[in-house]
Amino acid sequence: MAETAAKKKSAPAGKTAKKATPTTGGERPRLLLMDGHSLAYRAFFALPAENFTTATGQPTNAIYGFASMLANTLRDEAPTHFAVAFDVSRKTWRSEEFTEYKANRSKTPDEFKGQVELIGELLDAMNAVRFAVDGFEADDVIATLATQAEAAGFEVLIVTGDRDSFQLISDHVTVLYPTKGVSELTRFTPEKVEEKYGLTPAQYPDFAALRGDPSDNLPGIPGVGEKTAAKWINQFGSFAELVERADEVKGKAGQNFRDHIEAVKLNRRLTEMVRDVELPRTVEDLARAAYDRKGVAMVLDTLEIRNPSLRERLLAVDPGAEEAEEAPAAEGIDLDGAVLGAGELAPWLAEHGKAVLGLATVDTWQLGTGSVTEVALAAAGGAAAWFDPAQLDEADENAFAAWLADPKKPKVLNNAKGVMRVFAEHGWSVDGITMDTALAAYLVKPGRRSFDLDALSLEYLGRELVPAAAADGQLAFGTEDEDGAEADALMVQARTILDLGTAFGDRLKEVNAADLLKDIELPTSTLLARLERYGIAADRAHLEAMEQQFAGAVQQAVKEAHAAAGHEFNLGSPKQLQEVLFGELGLPKTKKTKTGYTTDADALAWLAAQTDNELPVIMLRHREQAKLRVTVEGLVKSIAADGRIHTTYNQTVAATGRLSSTDPNLQNIPVRTDEGRAIRRGFVVGEGFESLMTADYSQIELRVMAHLSEDEGLIEAFTSGEDLHTTVASQVFGVERSGVDAEMRRKIKAMSYGLAYGLSAFGLSQQLGIEAAEARALMDTYFERFGGVRDYLRRVVDDARATGYTETMLGRRRYLPDLNSDNRQRREMAERMALNAPIQGTAADIVKIAMLNVHRALTEAKLTSRMLLQVHDEIVLEIAPGERAAVEELVRREMAGAVSLRAPLDVSVGVGPDWESAAH
Repeated sequence: MAETAAKKKSAPAGKTAKKATPTTGGERPRLLLMDGHSLAYRAFFALPAENFTTATGQPTNAIYGFASMLANTLRDEAPTHFAVAFDVSRKTWRSEEFTEYKANRSKTPDEFKGQVELIGELLDAMNAVRFAVDGFEADDVIATLATQAEAAGFEVLIVTGDRDSFQLISDHVTVLYPTKGVSELTRFTPEKVEEKYGLTPAQYPDFAALRGDPSDNLPGIPGVGEKTAAKWINQFGSFAELVERADEVKGKAGQNFRDHIEAVKLNRRLTEMVRDVELPRTVEDLARAAYDRKGVAMVLDTLEIRNPSLRERLLAVDPGAEEAEEAPAAEGIDLDGAVLGAGELAPWLAEHGKAVLGLATVDTWQLGTGSVTEVALAAAGGAAAWFDPAQLDEADENAFAAWLADPKKPKVLNNAKGVMRVFAEHGWSVDGITMDTALAAYLVKPGRRSFDLDALSLEYLGRELVPAAAADGQLAFGTEDEDGAEADALMVQARTILDLGTAFGDRLKEVNAADLLKDIELPTSTLLARLERYGIAADRAHLEAMEQQFAGAVQQAVKEAHAAAGHEFNLGSPKQLQEVLFGELGLPKTKKTKTGYTTDADALAWLAAQTDNELPVIMLRHREQAKLRVTVEGLVKSIAADGRIHTTYNQTVAATGRLSSTDPNLQNIPVRTDEGRAIRRGFVVGEGFESLMTADYSQIELRVMAHLSEDEGLIEAFTSGEDLHTTVASQVFGVERSGVDAEMRRKIKAMSYGLAYGLSAFGLSQQLGIEAAEARALMDTYFERFGGVRDYLRRVVDDARATGYTETMLGRRRYLPDLNSDNRQRREMAERMALNAPIQGTAADIVKIAMLNVHRALTEAKLTSRMLLQVHDEIVLEIAPGERAAVEELVRREMAGAVSLRAPLDVSVGVGPDWESAAH
């Protein structure tokens, strides 16, 4: 019998794993047992996978739901001992005895696969014991542990969605049964079982054998339901007695029982839980131990589970939580902190300002304006200071401004862009930033989604940041009130930022990213802070008119949908739409989901192509117009007092290195639709400037792919001066350029861009609306003509699988551990990322270099024109009167010369009074 159980990880450095001690004084120790698979599966269906998915495509809904239930149950039940049992496979002693056991169960959804393994990683970080025993189900492990624990004087709580566990219930064993998703648990005691079924827990297996269990594919007796089964057990006392006296059971039901008696006997054997499974640990070994809190944080960060409530609930039930709270807020820090008043900052900087200082702030930023309310500085030697900028006197302010602007005074920040942006509102410019710990963390691990200071501190320094009053002799700031405690916390943050800067200095060298930070990311951060403050002028009247237009289109679509259905219904209700489409109208069924047949955009598009019914087309238009209305509504709300829209750029969201924008998101405005173009006309030239200029790269990803693959045919297609897609299509289809029709060109364009984005043959078939075999043949033919591309794509995946990462031309890495995963879905997703990361990442690096070069050139030429936006591969500038020609020449030169490629960069430029008119 093979058996696996989780090994406990060591406690964090400087801490000892602290086991919970069984209660004394007559109070019984309490063991909590959880059925891992049962609860994870419930969580999977309780939460929509599309709302819980990482950037790499890994669903996390089962993990999130399980972790939430786990945190709540540990909190509410306060067990002294804890373990989780998992199934190994469907092959158990039950399936060997009855080959049809659970054979009716559908295939495990792909989205669920791999999540149990990740739940195990979370449990390991929590130092929780988990069991999985070959040949047995989790139920049998739980039954064994419950039996042993009860005999040893424990109180036992079992959390499971399997009612067969009711047979374990006794005065000291309670089952907590999920009755609403994973959020509500019903306590089943002997009294509750008797109230619901009219039976004792010991009689439950007899009852279950008669009732049958469709979920396990155990057949029941025709005509015999739960009431009859309970009546027979009560009448005869037990299943064994009922079988012995089977002839006494009257009527048709009795005859059916006798006809199926052998099947019912089998049910009874399979329903009985095994209580003596051989396990490597005793119940005494299950005492709860302190978490590896750093490990818990890393698992949640990796899975991009950022909900602070869940993290707090999980950490609050750590048996070592009290010990962690009592520990110094930042272990190993010895700060000599001071809360500075007027006239005290200038001398403090004179004494400490030449050394590297960590800087932390409390600030606000909204609609293009903001302010700083608190600043803290910290030095490596232990000195730290906190001050309120509003309380500075003239000498202090001058000293602080001079220190900030001095490139020779090194500074370490976390999210330097935000600090530079808001400091500028006070008239302060910042130079000499040697480290941004958020950007450094991004370069070290670009797949992560949390760059919060507390998460970075825990992972890289082994410290927990807690806003607590100073420990004796550690943070002696001479402050007792609430404001003093906040000052203490901010000074600890400043010191933590400083120490993280040191830690990341070594990490960046390890991943060959130190130059990326210094030469690209930090300068880009400085430039983006400028762009965010500039914003872009908006035509409020135009955008408000657009909003009304889209709102009217939405209402018109609602009327048309009601007319097509023959009655009113809620277009936003998937259930009502399903009833109309597939029930009333009888349209072809789409993909089946747990909640019915899907009505997503792909399904509606498929229905529109399959039928002549107008409702799917109306629904698609309704959703498109509703989305556009929301987009424009968001733009109108984002117009600041200065009449401009100030988006916020994110450098650490896209793992490839691309920039993204939020509040508002300017990347989700359609480019190729009439509506999108109309929205762009709402972005206009501002007062004091004469026009907007747009400049972007033509086919930059394909040019990068040609460069990296060194494919001579593809490079020649770029350098020939002919239309790229027509030239490539002529080679793939073996015709003259003049013989390439629009459909050929469309297929090749989709193919070329698809390869740059890791598109599979199946994905290409879906995109082009052709059979998978045709798509595969098209790919094969393409690769015959462009063998260098084929070889490159193979090589990049093989290299990444060997090294664990891909790399751009400039050395930006993306780590892909799932390339060697046993989970096919995760492995294939990682392979697609390995294909596109070097191409997209290199393109992103080129755009950043181009932005920096253009800004530098504008400054050196002493031009007033300025850069406003960066969206995808496009740069938008605001042109001052009389500077158009000079700016256009400068932009073309700097963008085309950003890097040297075998397929040279090509830049398109346009000018106009608004964003759309400036298109080219």
